Amino acid sequence: MAEKLVLMLLTIDPDHPHTCGTPFFQAAVAAAMDMEVEIYFASRSVRLLINGVADKIYPSDNKLKSVYQFMCDAANLGVRFYACGGALQAYAVEPDMIIPECTGIAGGTAYISRVMDDAWRSISY
Repeated sequence: MAEKLVLMLLTIDPDHPHTCGTPFFQAAVAAAMDMEVEIYFASRSVRLLINGVADKIYPSDNKLKSVYQFMCDAANLGVRFYACGGALQAYAVEPDMIIPECTGIAGGTAYISRVMDDAWRSISY
């Protein structure tokens, strides 16, 4: 069994909060199973990395847990978050606007390298 998982957030959008919890829940589950996990934020999903965005949205109507809390659960288990540099630029996100849980900037080359590596499995959202 592969022990590494990479997730691509391409269609996840803070404007549609109901789509935003599952990737972080599944990443946390994989990390709790001792898997190495990376999440790549592309397109509109990169806005989740802006301070104050994810903590104001909830994936369900009961509002028991914000998207940011799901993100923190994953990060606290060792999941690494990577922002697409092009997406950051497209949404005018400056480094001082990014949440501390963001590991760094990495784009298509890093993600495709993971997808093509037999040691990794991938999920795209």
